[in-house]
Amino acid sequence: MTGFIVTGTDTDVGKTVFAAGLAQALCAAYWKPAQAGLEGETDSRAVARLAPAALVLPEAYRLETPCSPHEAARIDGVEIADDALTLPQSERPLVVEGAGGVLVPYREDLLAADLFARWNLPAIVVARTALGTISHTLMSLEALRARGIAVAGVAFIGEEEPVAEGAITRIGEVSHLGRLPRLDPLNAETLAEAFAQHIRMDLLA
Repeated sequence: MTGFIVTGTDTDVGKTVFAAGLAQALCAAYWKPAQAGLEGETDSRAVARLAPAALVLPEAYRLETPCSPHEAARIDGVEIADDALTLPQSERPLVVEGAGGVLVPYREDLLAADLFARWNLPAIVVARTALGTISHTLMSLEALRARGIAVAGVAFIGEEEPVAEGAITRIGEVSHLGRLPRLDPLNAETLAEAFAQHIRMDLLA
């Protein structure tokens, strides 16, 4: 199976938007294993709206409470099972979006990075360009590599910050996949245009 895991340095860094842009560019299948929080637009629905060429697969878990999957499952009375977290089969490339950051727990004995190691797909780290991103991103890279996970690169979201972006790519010895600006309006057309203009898809070939 080919594809990528899209993870982030934290929650709300823009990884759903990046995952949508990537799924559209690859005409990929998109899968969010666990959605925690069902009010408003879920991540899968956002990707369906922003990436019309993508095939959005159903989540393994749809949890009511908007918090880490392990706590949302506890509150909802749901047990997160290993077999439900097996990668779905698809003839398309697969874009898998993790929950929150690299070490978010799905269970107390199962962190996001542990799942990524099982799946054996390269990871893309989505990072803010705001203050604090250097440390958060480098720690995320270390946690992934400690588990033997290949890192395809870092994609940045936000205003240009050449000092932070350069430090991360040099110290972290990782590819700079580009930087998406915040888009207003954010829709399928503006995202596809920005992705084509700013993201180095040649580095993901």
